[in-house]
Amino acid sequence: MSRSGYSDKELAALVGIAPSTCHARVRALRESGVLRGFHAQVNPAAVGRGLQAMIAVRLQPSARARLSEVAHRLAQRPEVRDVYLLGGVDDVLVHVAVRDSPQLRAFVLEHLSTRPEVAHTQTSLVFEHVHAPGTASI
Repeated sequence: MSRSGYSDKELAALVGIAPSTCHARVRALRESGVLRGFHAQVNPAAVGRGLQAMIAVRLQPSARARLSEVAHRLAQRPEVRDVYLLGGVDDVLVHVAVRDSPQLRAFVLEHLSTRPEVAHTQTSLVFEHVHAPGTASI
């Protein structure tokens, strides 16, 4: 079975090619850097993290030189699913999955709004995540 969750035979049948051709193409895509890896899609609610939010963060002008450092620090937190560096009004967008609203509030207070480098945060709750066409794992 390949790391995609399908065997080479199953994947080949889905796209209408021979399994050996499929294996060679997947290997070539990995070697060329088109495919960077494979991942499991975890249901946050199933592991006790049913509340998700996107938090826009604006840094103090004096802290913008440390943007990468701030982003990497946030990415180390267990609540954080993704961190995006942005252009525009906000500097960082943080996707978090937490147990409940008190845990979300604690995360924002402890790791964002009370930090001296943070000028502003805006939290938006995620009600549902709809995958765009072509992004579903195969």
